[in-house]
Amino acid sequence: MSTSFQLAHPWFLSLLLLLPLMALWKGRTGRPLAIRMPSTDDALHAGARTRSRAGALFLFLGLLSFALLIVAFSRPRLVKGTTEIQSSGIDIMLTLDVSGSMEALDFKLEGKQSNRLEVVKNVVAKFVSQRANDRIGMVAFAGRPYLAAPLTHDQEWITKRLGDVQIGQVEDGTAIGSAIASSVDHLRDSDAKSRIVILLTDGVNTSGSVNPLTAAEAAKAMGIKVYTIGAGTNGEAPYPVRDFLGRTHLQNIKVEIDEKLLADIAETTGGKSFRATDTDSLEKIYDVINQLETTTRSHKQYEDYDELYLYFLVPGIFLLLLECVLGQTIFRRLP
Repeated sequence: MSTSFQLAHPWFLSLLLLLPLMALWKGRTGRPLAIRMPSTDDALHAGARTRSRAGALFLFLGLLSFALLIVAFSRPRLVKGTTEIQSSGIDIMLTLDVSGSMEALDFKLEGKQSNRLEVVKNVVAKFVSQRANDRIGMVAFAGRPYLAAPLTHDQEWITKRLGDVQIGQVEDGTAIGSAIASSVDHLRDSDAKSRIVILLTDGVNTSGSVNPLTAAEAAKAMGIKVYTIGAGTNGEAPYPVRDFLGRTHLQNIKVEIDEKLLADIAETTGGKSFRATDTDSLEKIYDVINQLETTTRSHKQYEDYDELYLYFLVPGIFLLLLECVLGQTIFRRLP
């Protein structure tokens, strides 16, 4: 539940602009005459003299009561709103390969040569920004998987955690089976209507204690679909290598992606398998997944009001009456 302040008729406040004009007008005319003067000149002179303390008090009470009444007429109130949101019903685990081979410079970002991981992070960030209705989590893996971000609706936080993912944070290798098993485990307690894993890798399963197809069977048993993406050019890719002097130069390395394994994983779980050989194809793949897993979001909003106008109306009327009473009693003017 959220609470906010609101004016039902805010345009009434524009009347407050009249207060300085009223103060100026009354200040210039001075206090009304208490006695009759023998001549017109004397009366004008008396009326122009400096206001007395009693006159200043009456002016203050009049302006303050007028201000309070204006605020009361604008109907200030506290809005207590409750919004019930029905989420999309989709939980997504982004499973990203951060092994050393992701340093290969066979992709481009904004027209410049870039390594695979930086391009993947850029494309995935765009994908996350389009999934406002979903809970998204992230598992990164190389020689072993680790949880980079638990499931959350906070897109900004997921994007920040995505930016923090780097190569070399865990031992090198490509533990595809263990990464799938870890992602499935983090979706185990989810009660979402649809649960999916989007696995991106540029290699073959070389590490980990879980067979990828066994992990896929486990995902299938839990009703979790796995979309697989093989990222990297066909044949060879330029890879940065440092010589004994610490200088970096590019060397072509052979690209090995177990496309059959990725296809079998996707087919087993009811997902789809994709192949990305450049930045454009990678972006299109995430666009396709975005369209395949579409949902709607609905919400119901309830509002209740605590009216506050009496806190201004009552004092305003009281000060107005006080001015009248004082004017007819203590500060009553002589006829």
